[in-house]
Amino acid sequence: MSDIILTQATSPADLDAVRDLCWAYRDFLLSNSAIDKEITETFYPVPKYTTLMAQLPELHARPTGIVLLARDADGTALGCGMTHALDDDTSEVKRVFVNDAARGKGVAALICNALITQAKADGFTRIVLDTSKSLHAAQRLYLRLGFTPCGPYQPIPNDVLPELLFYSRAL
Repeated sequence: MSDIILTQATSPADLDAVRDLCWAYRDFLLSNSAIDKEITETFYPVPKYTTLMAQLPELHARPTGIVLLARDADGTALGCGMTHALDDDTSEVKRVFVNDAARGKGVAALICNALITQAKADGFTRIVLDTSKSLHAAQRLYLRLGFTPCGPYQPIPNDVLPELLFYSRAL
């Protein structure tokens, strides 16, 4: 992991790299399982996701959020992750994604640990996230990082609820 460079994405080029990774994440979910495809198409249709991608810098702005980008020593974008405030005490992790070439190399753990550290430094006392039941590697990672299963922390439609897992960690 020493050759991984993790930075806050603020420049147009960095934000474009994060957006490319987020689109790759969306594509991954579409092909991962039938239920992930249904959830993604329902909650993140292309027009809505396009708008979301345009708003990333504002939705995850400092001082209550952050967008992180992991690159290798050659500058190739490997992964991303971000947080934003749900309330004064709670930060939410969003869109942690690592491309195929970087999977299994600790990049997601590096991103998540940095997000946790930043949320704590920002004064949050709790950090939360959700993931698909089909994303087993993500679930193992979150448990290793000290997250514990919890109930939904936001309203979730009943038809989707059985397909998602929710995690929380005190900071």
